[in-house]
Amino acid sequence: MNPDSHPHVGAFLRARRAQLTPQDCGLPEPAPNRRVAGLRREDVAQLAAISVDYYTRLEQGRVRASASVLATLTRALRLDDDQKSYLYELAGRTDARPRRRPPQQVRPAMQRLLDQLTRAPALVLGRRLDILAWNPAAAALYTDFASLPKPRRNYVDLLFTDPVVRELHRNWEHDARDAVAALRMEAAADPDDPDLARLVGKLSLGDPDFRAWWAEHRVTGAAYGTKYYHHGLVGDLVLDCDTWVSPDGSGQRLMVLTAATGSASDDALRILTSWNAGRPIDSTGRKAGSGE
Repeated sequence: MNPDSHPHVGAFLRARRAQLTPQDCGLPEPAPNRRVAGLRREDVAQLAAISVDYYTRLEQGRVRASASVLATLTRALRLDDDQKSYLYELAGRTDARPRRRPPQQVRPAMQRLLDQLTRAPALVLGRRLDILAWNPAAAALYTDFASLPKPRRNYVDLLFTDPVVRELHRNWEHDARDAVAALRMEAAADPDDPDLARLVGKLSLGDPDFRAWWAEHRVTGAAYGTKYYHHGLVGDLVLDCDTWVSPDGSGQRLMVLTAATGSASDDALRILTSWNAGRPIDSTGRKAGSGE
Protein backbone atom coordinates (compact mmCIF):
# COMPACT_ATOMS: atom_id res chain seq x y z
CA MET A 1 0.00 0.00 0.00
CA ASN A 2 1.19 3.49 -0.75
CA PRO A 3 2.51 4.92 2.56
CA ASP A 4 0.76 8.18 1.77
CA SER A 5 -2.61 6.53 1.23
CA HIS A 6 -5.39 7.06 3.75
CA PRO A 7 -8.32 4.76 2.88
CA HIS A 8 -10.08 5.41 6.19
CA VAL A 9 -10.22 9.14 5.40
CA GLY A 10 -12.02 8.34 2.17
CA ALA A 11 -14.50 6.08 3.93
CA PHE A 12 -15.28 8.81 6.46
CA LEU A 13 -15.71 11.46 3.75
CA ARG A 14 -18.09 9.22 1.77
CA ALA A 15 -20.14 8.44 4.86
CA ARG A 16 -20.38 12.09 5.89
CA ARG A 17 -21.44 13.42 2.50
CA ALA A 18 -24.15 10.75 2.38
CA GLN A 19 -25.59 12.24 5.59
CA LEU A 20 -25.97 15.75 4.16
CA THR A 21 -28.34 17.23 1.60
CA PRO A 22 -27.58 20.11 -0.75
CA GLN A 23 -30.04 22.22 1.24
CA ASP A 24 -28.03 21.56 4.43
CA CYS A 25 -25.03 23.23 2.79
CA GLY A 26 -26.73 26.13 1.05
CA LEU A 27 -26.62 24.58 -2.42
CA PRO A 28 -29.52 24.82 -4.89
CA GLU A 29 -32.30 22.28 -4.52
CA PRO A 30 -31.48 19.22 -6.67
CA ALA A 31 -33.51 18.10 -9.65
CA PRO A 32 -36.41 15.73 -8.86
CA ASN A 33 -34.77 12.87 -10.79
CA ARG A 34 -31.49 13.07 -8.87
CA ARG A 35 -30.46 9.58 -7.75
CA VAL A 36 -27.95 10.52 -5.04
CA ALA A 37 -29.63 11.16 -1.69
CA GLY A 38 -26.70 12.96 -0.09
CA LEU A 39 -24.02 15.22 -1.51
CA ARG A 40 -22.19 14.25 -4.66
CA ARG A 41 -18.41 14.44 -4.93
CA GLU A 42 -18.91 17.45 -7.18
CA ASP A 43 -20.91 19.18 -4.44
CA VAL A 44 -18.22 18.67 -1.80
CA ALA A 45 -15.47 19.79 -4.16
CA GLN A 46 -17.44 22.93 -4.96
CA LEU A 47 -18.04 23.74 -1.29
CA ALA A 48 -14.38 23.13 -0.40
CA ALA A 49 -13.10 25.04 -3.45
CA ILE A 50 -10.97 22.15 -4.67
CA SER A 51 -11.07 20.27 -7.95
CA VAL A 52 -13.35 17.26 -8.35
CA ASP A 53 -10.34 15.17 -9.40
CA TYR A 54 -8.43 16.06 -6.24
CA TYR A 55 -11.42 15.35 -4.01
CA THR A 56 -11.97 12.02 -5.79
CA ARG A 57 -8.37 11.04 -5.06
CA LEU A 58 -8.91 11.99 -1.41
CA GLU A 59 -11.89 9.65 -1.19
CA GLN A 60 -9.90 6.92 -2.91
CA GLY A 61 -7.07 7.33 -0.40
CA ARG A 62 -4.56 8.18 -3.12
CA VAL A 63 -3.40 11.52 -1.68
CA ARG A 64 -2.89 12.93 1.79
CA ALA A 65 -4.83 16.10 2.53
CA SER A 66 -2.94 19.11 3.84
CA ALA A 67 -4.12 20.85 6.99
CA SER A 68 -5.56 23.68 4.90
CA VAL A 69 -7.64 21.26 2.78
CA LEU A 70 -8.84 19.46 5.90
CA ALA A 71 -9.91 22.82 7.34
CA THR A 72 -12.03 23.63 4.28
CA LEU A 73 -13.52 20.12 4.28
CA THR A 74 -14.58 20.43 7.92
CA ARG A 75 -16.57 23.52 6.97
CA ALA A 76 -17.93 22.07 3.74
CA LEU A 77 -19.14 18.90 5.51
CA ARG A 78 -20.42 20.76 8.60
CA LEU A 79 -18.32 18.67 11.00
CA ASP A 80 -18.71 19.16 14.74
CA ASP A 81 -15.66 19.22 17.03
CA ASP A 82 -15.60 15.47 17.59
CA GLN A 83 -15.93 14.70 13.88
CA LYS A 84 -13.23 17.24 13.09
CA SER A 85 -10.81 15.67 15.58
CA TYR A 86 -11.60 12.24 14.17
CA LEU A 87 -10.90 13.35 10.59
CA TYR A 88 -7.56 14.90 11.55
CA GLU A 89 -6.64 11.71 13.43
CA LEU A 90 -7.47 9.57 10.41
CA ALA A 91 -5.42 11.85 8.16
CA GLY A 92 -2.39 11.59 10.42
CA ARG A 93 -2.66 15.18 11.54
CA THR A 94 -3.48 14.87 15.20
CA ASP A 95 -3.68 18.59 15.94
CA ALA A 96 -7.04 19.72 14.60
CA ARG A 97 -6.25 23.26 15.64
CA PRO A 98 -2.81 24.02 14.16
CA ARG A 99 -0.63 26.49 16.01
CA ARG A 100 -1.15 30.07 14.87
CA ARG A 101 1.73 31.91 13.26
CA PRO A 102 3.31 34.77 15.22
CA PRO A 103 1.47 38.09 14.86
CA GLN A 104 2.64 40.11 11.89
CA GLN A 105 4.47 43.34 12.66
CA VAL A 106 5.13 46.08 10.12
CA ARG A 107 8.85 46.46 9.48
CA PRO A 108 10.11 49.88 10.71
CA ALA A 109 11.59 50.70 7.31
CA MET A 110 8.30 49.82 5.62
CA GLN A 111 6.44 52.03 8.09
CA ARG A 112 8.81 54.94 7.35
CA LEU A 113 8.18 54.57 3.64
CA LEU A 114 4.44 54.55 4.27
CA ASP A 115 4.61 57.65 6.47
CA GLN A 116 6.48 59.57 3.79
CA LEU A 117 3.81 58.91 1.17
CA THR A 118 1.24 61.66 1.59
CA ARG A 119 -0.75 61.97 -1.63
CA ALA A 120 -0.39 58.43 -2.98
CA PRO A 121 -2.67 55.78 -1.41
CA ALA A 122 -0.46 53.05 0.01
CA LEU A 123 -0.93 49.80 1.94
CA VAL A 124 1.47 47.41 3.64
CA LEU A 125 0.34 43.85 2.88
CA GLY A 126 1.49 40.83 4.85
CA ARG A 127 0.79 37.11 4.70
CA ARG A 128 -2.55 36.17 3.13
CA LEU A 129 -2.73 39.77 1.82
CA ASP A 130 -3.57 40.98 5.32
CA ILE A 131 -3.60 44.79 5.50
CA LEU A 132 -1.01 45.57 8.18
CA ALA A 133 -0.85 49.35 7.77
CA TRP A 134 -2.09 52.13 5.52
CA ASN A 135 -1.77 55.86 5.02
CA PRO A 136 -4.61 58.42 5.19
CA ALA A 137 -4.88 58.52 1.40
CA ALA A 138 -5.55 54.76 1.28
CA ALA A 139 -8.25 55.11 3.94
CA ALA A 140 -9.85 57.92 1.93
CA LEU A 141 -9.82 55.81 -1.24
CA TYR A 142 -10.87 52.42 0.13
CA THR A 143 -12.52 52.49 3.55
CA ASP A 144 -11.91 53.40 7.19
CA PHE A 145 -9.63 50.46 7.98
CA ALA A 146 -9.30 51.58 11.59
CA SER A 147 -13.01 50.91 12.19
CA LEU A 148 -12.65 47.28 11.10
CA PRO A 149 -11.64 44.48 13.48
CA LYS A 150 -8.20 43.11 12.64
CA PRO A 151 -9.46 39.81 11.15
CA ARG A 152 -11.43 41.85 8.59
CA ARG A 153 -8.39 43.82 7.46
CA ASN A 154 -7.62 41.58 4.55
CA TYR A 155 -7.48 42.76 0.95
CA VAL A 156 -9.23 39.71 -0.54
CA ASP A 157 -11.85 39.53 2.19
CA LEU A 158 -12.82 43.17 1.66
CA LEU A 159 -13.00 42.75 -2.12
CA PHE A 160 -15.60 40.01 -1.72
CA THR A 161 -17.51 40.99 1.41
CA ASP A 162 -17.41 44.79 1.79
CA PRO A 163 -20.01 46.49 -0.45
CA VAL A 164 -18.15 49.82 -0.46
CA VAL A 165 -14.83 48.27 -1.49
CA ARG A 166 -16.56 46.06 -4.03
CA GLU A 167 -18.40 48.96 -5.66
CA LEU A 168 -15.21 51.02 -5.73
CA HIS A 169 -13.65 48.69 -8.30
CA ARG A 170 -15.01 49.43 -11.77
CA ASN A 171 -13.46 46.19 -13.09
CA TRP A 172 -14.34 44.21 -9.99
CA GLU A 173 -14.30 40.76 -11.60
CA HIS A 174 -10.85 41.30 -13.11
CA ASP A 175 -9.41 42.68 -9.87
CA ALA A 176 -11.06 40.01 -7.73
CA ARG A 177 -9.77 37.21 -9.96
CA ASP A 178 -6.25 38.64 -9.69
CA ALA A 179 -6.58 38.84 -5.91
CA VAL A 180 -7.67 35.19 -5.71
CA ALA A 181 -4.73 34.21 -7.92
CA ALA A 182 -2.35 36.14 -5.65
CA LEU A 183 -3.85 34.39 -2.62
CA ARG A 184 -3.19 31.06 -4.39
CA MET A 185 0.50 32.01 -4.48
CA GLU A 186 0.32 32.56 -0.72
CA ALA A 187 -1.18 29.09 -0.30
CA ALA A 188 1.72 27.55 -2.20
CA ALA A 189 4.22 29.25 0.10
CA ASP A 190 2.49 28.13 3.32
CA PRO A 191 -0.18 25.49 2.59
CA ASP A 192 -0.71 24.62 6.26
CA ASP A 193 -1.38 28.16 7.48
CA PRO A 194 -4.54 27.82 9.61
CA ASP A 195 -5.50 31.47 9.17
CA LEU A 196 -5.32 31.06 5.40
CA ALA A 197 -7.51 27.95 5.67
CA ARG A 198 -10.07 29.88 7.69
CA LEU A 199 -10.09 32.73 5.18
CA VAL A 200 -10.49 30.41 2.19
CA GLY A 201 -13.19 28.42 3.98
CA LYS A 202 -15.15 31.52 4.87
CA LEU A 203 -15.01 33.00 1.37
CA SER A 204 -15.66 29.65 -0.34
CA LEU A 205 -18.86 29.11 1.61
CA GLY A 206 -19.97 32.72 1.33
CA ASP A 207 -19.28 33.59 -2.31
CA PRO A 208 -19.79 31.33 -5.35
CA ASP A 209 -17.39 33.41 -7.48
CA PHE A 210 -14.57 32.98 -5.00
CA ARG A 211 -15.34 29.27 -4.76
CA ALA A 212 -15.17 28.82 -8.52
CA TRP A 213 -12.05 30.94 -9.04
CA TRP A 214 -10.17 29.32 -6.16
CA ALA A 215 -10.82 25.91 -7.68
CA GLU A 216 -9.22 27.08 -10.96
CA HIS A 217 -5.77 27.14 -9.28
CA ARG A 218 -4.79 30.23 -11.28
CA VAL A 219 -1.77 32.03 -9.80
CA THR A 220 -0.15 35.40 -10.33
CA GLY A 221 2.75 37.28 -8.86
CA ALA A 222 2.16 40.46 -10.86
CA ALA A 223 3.80 43.44 -9.16
CA TYR A 224 2.25 46.22 -11.24
CA GLY A 225 -0.84 47.10 -13.24
CA THR A 226 -3.61 49.65 -13.68
CA LYS A 227 -6.62 49.99 -11.40
CA TYR A 228 -9.93 51.57 -12.39
CA TYR A 229 -12.02 52.96 -9.56
CA HIS A 230 -15.24 54.89 -9.10
CA HIS A 231 -15.25 56.80 -5.83
CA GLY A 232 -18.45 58.27 -4.42
CA LEU A 233 -16.77 61.59 -3.66
CA VAL A 234 -14.52 62.25 -6.67
CA GLY A 235 -15.83 59.93 -9.42
CA ASP A 236 -13.64 57.90 -11.75
CA LEU A 237 -9.94 57.37 -11.15
CA VAL A 238 -7.31 55.57 -13.22
CA LEU A 239 -4.31 54.70 -11.04
CA ASP A 240 -1.06 52.85 -11.60
CA CYS A 241 -0.59 50.14 -8.98
CA ASP A 242 2.98 49.14 -8.10
CA THR A 243 4.05 46.69 -5.40
CA TRP A 244 7.50 46.41 -3.82
CA VAL A 245 8.50 43.35 -1.82
CA SER A 246 10.50 43.77 1.38
CA PRO A 247 14.07 42.48 0.92
CA ASP A 248 14.19 40.80 4.34
CA GLY A 249 12.17 37.71 3.37
CA SER A 250 9.21 38.64 5.60
CA GLY A 251 6.89 38.64 2.60
CA GLN A 252 5.62 42.14 3.39
CA ARG A 253 4.79 44.28 0.39
CA LEU A 254 4.23 47.98 -0.09
CA MET A 255 1.40 48.64 -2.56
CA VAL A 256 1.30 52.19 -3.92
CA LEU A 257 -1.29 53.82 -6.20
CA THR A 258 -0.29 56.84 -8.27
CA ALA A 259 -1.77 59.00 -11.02
CA ALA A 260 -0.10 60.78 -13.92
CA THR A 261 0.83 64.33 -12.93
CA GLY A 262 -1.78 66.85 -14.01
CA SER A 263 -4.36 64.20 -14.91
CA ALA A 264 -7.98 64.19 -13.76
CA SER A 265 -7.11 61.28 -11.46
CA ASP A 266 -4.25 63.31 -9.97
CA ASP A 267 -6.69 66.10 -9.19
CA ALA A 268 -9.10 63.58 -7.66
CA LEU A 269 -6.37 62.25 -5.37
CA ARG A 270 -5.63 65.80 -4.22
CA ILE A 271 -9.29 66.21 -3.26
CA LEU A 272 -9.33 62.87 -1.44
CA THR A 273 -6.20 63.57 0.59
CA SER A 274 -7.45 67.04 1.45
CA TRP A 275 -10.79 65.62 2.60
CA ASN A 276 -9.05 63.02 4.76
CA ALA A 277 -6.36 65.31 6.19
CA GLY A 278 -8.23 66.15 9.39
CA ARG A 279 -9.02 62.58 10.39
CA PRO A 280 -7.31 61.70 13.68
CA ILE A 281 -6.35 58.14 12.68
CA ASP A 282 -2.80 56.97 12.13
CA SER A 283 -1.64 54.24 9.77
CA THR A 284 -1.94 51.43 12.31
CA GLY A 285 -5.53 52.25 13.22
CA ARG A 286 -4.86 54.12 16.46
CA LYS A 287 -6.40 57.47 17.26
CA ALA A 288 -3.75 60.15 17.17
CA GLY A 289 -2.56 61.02 20.65
CA SER A 290 -4.73 58.37 22.32
CA GLY A 291 -1.98 55.85 23.01
CA GLU A 292 -4.38 53.03 22.07
